[in-house]
Amino acid sequence: MARHPDTVQIRLLEESDPPSIAAAFTNMGWNKPETQYRRYLREQVAGTRTCFVGIIDGQFAGYVTVNWRPTYTGFADLSIPEIQDLNVLTSYRRKGIASRLLDRAEGEAARRSGVVGIAVGLHPGYNAAQRLYAKRGYIPDGRGITYRNCFVQEGANVVLDDDLVMHFTKQLPEGR
Repeated sequence: MARHPDTVQIRLLEESDPPSIAAAFTNMGWNKPETQYRRYLREQVAGTRTCFVGIIDGQFAGYVTVNWRPTYTGFADLSIPEIQDLNVLTSYRRKGIASRLLDRAEGEAARRSGVVGIAVGLHPGYNAAQRLYAKRGYIPDGRGITYRNCFVQEGANVVLDDDLVMHFTKQLPEGR
């Protein structure tokens, strides 16, 4: 059952968030250490990343970041901000949280750029994300796939894991 959108709060990552976010993912069996969210806070203060947190009924549900200085050359060379690390806790999926987080991230990106980028893994664990991004208007950037930020050449053998990705872009409306 989908939640009413008014029960969802999207806000910036706060100093008190890292321990509870890390614990929520640990409880789900994922290794997302508190240090990752402390780094996101430092980068947010430095202005190189913005991290949005989704809250439902006072409980952490997910997050997304906008990296203003991505390392992927296809985005870095064109100063395209990259939406990264979209994660929603299993118990909150299919309730519109990812879409709300993406709305906020895209809105923030639109304040500085007419285009936003995103990468998505190619293994089956990313099937829902692949479909979501396509429905939201993201199209492949036309540069192929990368493994650990290196372009994969035709005929190469690669490992099908989280580091094998395709990059997409989306045109953003002005003045969002």
